[in-house]
Amino acid sequence: MSEVRDGLLQERAVRFGVRAADREAAVRACGELLVEVGAVDPEYVAAMLEREREISTYVGEGVAIPHATHAGRAHVRRDALAVLSLAEPVAVGEGHLDILAELAGVLLDPDRAADLRAATEAHEVIRLLQPGTED
Repeated sequence: MSEVRDGLLQERAVRFGVRAADREAAVRACGELLVEVGAVDPEYVAAMLEREREISTYVGEGVAIPHATHAGRAHVRRDALAVLSLAEPVAVGEGHLDILAELAGVLLDPDRAADLRAATEAHEVIRLLQPGTED
C-alpha cells in the first residue's frame, strides 16, 4: 500500500536511520520532510521548533509527535504525517513520564482531581502525583 488514508501518510514521507544530533535537529528533520513532500511551507518548520521550545512533544517509548504552534497552521498546504526513525535516540530521559501518567490518572478521578485543584501546599501536590498512590 503506497498511501494511507487518502494520502495522509505516504511512503515517501517515511525515513529510517535518520541522524539527528539533538531534539531540535530531529524536529527540524521531520519538518523538512513535510516540506519535501509538499505538505507544508518552509515557515512551518520554524513553528515546529517554536512549539518544541514551548513544550516537549516527546510522549515516551522513544516517540515524539512534533507539530507546529497554532500560528503555524497558516503554512499547512495539506494534512500529512511524516515518520522518522532515528539512528540514535535524542530524548533526554523518561523519568517524568511516571508523574505525567499519574497526573492523567488523577484527572480522570473527579475526587482526586478536586484534591489537586484544592491543594495549597507543595507536599500535597507531590503526594497526589506520586506514582502508585491512590489516596
